Amino acid sequence: MVSRVHQPQEDAEFEFVLARAGLPVLAYFFGVWPKAVAACRAMDPLVREVADAYRGRLVVVRADIARCPGPVRRYGVTGAPTLVLIGQGEATASESGPMSSTALREFLDVHL
Repeated sequence: MVSRVHQPQEDAEFEFVLARAGLPVLAYFFGVWPKAVAACRAMDPLVREVADAYRGRLVVVRADIARCPGPVRRYGVTGAPTLVLIGQGEATASESGPMSSTALREFLDVHL
């Protein structure tokens, strides 16, 4: 099964995905600066795993902090990696820093 993780290249694409989602959105904000790369690389496969496991219950967006500054400001993202759960355009929960697969699933199960 191919993972369905949206990867917007700019603010307008991010907003388009939110508008069309029809489900809660897990926004995964990542960075490419040296101190963020290792943690973000560790999170990438977990985010793909969650996209598959929660298909039909959740839409997943993987957004580069530098390319999507509008959502970064809107949701108060201050570092990478950061996960923001969004329902009807509003942040309902967020978590910063790397997480294990178990912690990520617990985060989603509590807040979905």
